[in-house]
Amino acid sequence: MSTTGTTDTAHIKLAVLDMAGTTVADGGLVEQAFAAAARELGVEEGSADHAEKLDYVRATMGESKISVFRHLFGDEARAQQANVAFEKAYGELVDGGRIAPIAGAREAIEELKADGLTVVLSTGFARVTQDAILDALGWRDLVALTLCPADAGGRGRPYPDMVLAAFLRTGAADSVREIAVAGDTAYDMLSGVRAGAGVVAGVLTGAHDAKDLADAGAGHVLGSVAELPALLRGSGR
Repeated sequence: MSTTGTTDTAHIKLAVLDMAGTTVADGGLVEQAFAAAARELGVEEGSADHAEKLDYVRATMGESKISVFRHLFGDEARAQQANVAFEKAYGELVDGGRIAPIAGAREAIEELKADGLTVVLSTGFARVTQDAILDALGWRDLVALTLCPADAGGRGRPYPDMVLAAFLRTGAADSVREIAVAGDTAYDMLSGVRAGAGVVAGVLTGAHDAKDLADAGAGHVLGSVAELPALLRGSGR
């Protein structure tokens, strides 16, 4: 599936791809890890408070997790406590084999690289969790650079910081218009738009639907990241 709002003419040299929901299938582990964090903070599972907070977590998929917990729990100490509990629980689920690549994701990354693009993987998770995912998948050496919010000033998505950090650190592109951003959430789309990326593509393998992605600025909506190499070959490559 592919929908296109405008025809892109950028000569794409750098692809910044989200991880969970875009290149990595985590089977709802975010919600399971959130439940552990909520318990740590005394939020009773099944309560109205728990349901309200879980709704917010779902709505803000793609955002830096510490930012989400700051919103949910108020003061910094409680937010940090929740974040530590979340990252620990998520890491344990990853270590337990509860994660896999999205079908065709590794092949798509390899295709992009074969086409001459530099590929960067980004996430809203902390570095320790990102590294656990990379290790579990055997992806440590797959791409040129991996980024988490702390690597780009700490704000994470929906800010453009990680996309711009990829642009600056790799030196792979001469202009932000030579960047393609792909992700499964509205926050991924907003970060790409705000960075000025030439291609901003949503994928339907994760948290948000086609309308959410398009409303947040996706110029293309793909069935999965496996369709990205063909899209970029047709957008001026």
